[in-house]
Parts: sequence; C-alpha cells; structure tokens
Amino acid sequence: MKRTTVMRGERLCFEKMNIHKMTKKQFEELPQREWNEDIGLFDCLVILPSKKLHDSGYRCMDFVAVRDGEPICRLSGCSDVLHLDGIGGYGENWFEKYHGRPKLVPPSGWSIDCLPESGLLCVFSSVKRWLTCGEALSSFEVFVNGKRNERNQLLEVIICQWLRRSFRR
Repeated sequence: MKRTTVMRGERLCFEKMNIHKMTKKQFEELPQREWNEDIGLFDCLVILPSKKLHDSGYRCMDFVAVRDGEPICRLSGCSDVLHLDGIGGYGENWFEKYHGRPKLVPPSGWSIDCLPESGLLCVFSSVKRWLTCGEALSSFEVFVNGKRNERNQLLEVIICQWLRRSFRR
C-alpha cells in the first residue's frame, strides 16, 4: 500500500513502513517537518542520533514521530537534549495550568524500547497513549497528551468496579 505525502509543496510517495522493520538509513531518509510545524498527535518517538556536534559539545539528535507503528516525519535534528514532559517534567503549559511550580504532577509513565532491526531507541508513555512535541530547538520537548490508552481505561473501569464491590460487603 503506497502513501502519498505533500510536504513543502513537493509530492513524496513511499511504501507504508513499520518502524520494527526499518533500518537506521530508512529513518534518516524520512521527510523533515518545518521547525514549528504542528504534526498532531503521535504515540511514540524514535531517537535518531546524528554525527553533528551541538555547541554544547554533545551530539545532536533527531526524533521521528510514529503513529500506529508507522513513521510520520523527522522532528528536530538540532537538539542535544530530550526533555520528557517538558523542561522540569511538569507537562505542557505547566505555568498556566498550575499558576506556578506544581507540588504534585500526574505521572506519565515513560518507557524506552530498543527497535529490533535498527537498534534505535523508541520512547513512549505507558500511562497515556498520545504524545505531542514542541518546536525544533536546542532542547527538544515531548509531552503526554491527556488522552489515555484503551488498555489503561479498561483497567481503571475494572479497578473501580472491584472497589465498589469491595466496599459494599
């Protein structure tokens, strides 16, 4: 099945890909988003190390957004740091949400897998399914979105039902 993507006025056509079967070279060939382009929600992020050195002396990283096992695009390329749930770990727009530094932040449950073919690292939230990201700057931020995955929603329903039955006795 072929998918056609339009980026920056060009028409790109490529086979449907699965991150578990992709090589590092295939990840590197994916289209790059604009530095401030909103690509919507995705469910995991593949870390793509680069040979380019950042001003800090550390290597730069690029990141690939993935939705349902299929890569969307490369996101950054100029970042030497990945901030999970933003700088400080307080989440997106934390100052407006909490009116200052929060005392308690809901857990995001970050996990990292190593992809079988490429050996690249894949970051995802096991608590909430959807992720969003910031702009492509020196420090790259990725955030969990408020929508929980179906498995966790089912577990919450089962636990609530069990608790109700337990308290009735």
